Amino acid sequence: MSTLNFEFDCDAAGHWFYVSDQGVRHEQVIAVRAFPVAAPDEGVALVDAEGHELLWIAAFGDLSAALRANVLRALTQREFMPRILKLRGVSSLVAPCTWDIETDRGDTSLHLKGEEDIRRLSATVLLVTDSHGVQFLIRDLAQMDRHSRKLLDRFL
Repeated sequence: MSTLNFEFDCDAAGHWFYVSDQGVRHEQVIAVRAFPVAAPDEGVALVDAEGHELLWIAAFGDLSAALRANVLRALTQREFMPRILKLRGVSSLVAPCTWDIETDRGDTSLHLKGEEDIRRLSATVLLVTDSHGVQFLIRDLAQMDRHSRKLLDRFL
C-alpha cells in the first residue's frame, strides 16, 4: 500500500508534472536518483525546473504500482548509462585506445582516453567514461566472461 499520496504524470507535450497531496500543481518536474549506481531503487527526488526539491521518495516501496511505473518511466527518459556486458576487444592494451563492447543497449565502441577514466566504485562495480563523456557501467565485474575480465585487468 502506498504511503505517499500525490500525482505524478506526463502531459500531452511530454512534460512531467507533480500535484502535491495539498493539490498544488508543479509543471516541468524532473525525477532524479540520489545514488543511481549504488542504490538505484532508493532515494529519488522530484525537482522543479530550477532544481528545487518538491518531494523526496525514500524507496520505491513507498509508492503505488502506478506511481512507481511513472517515476521509473521518467527516470529512464532522463538517464543514459549503458551497462557493459562484454568487452569483445581493444585496439591497444594501453590508453588511448578503442574498446569494442556489448552493452545492454546494443553493440558499440568507446574511446578510452586514459586509465583514469575507469573508476572503481566498489570491489565489483566500475564506471568507464569515454572521450565524449558518456558513462558506461560495469555492474558486476565478477559476472563478466573470462575474456572480458582478462582485458579489463590490463587497465586496472
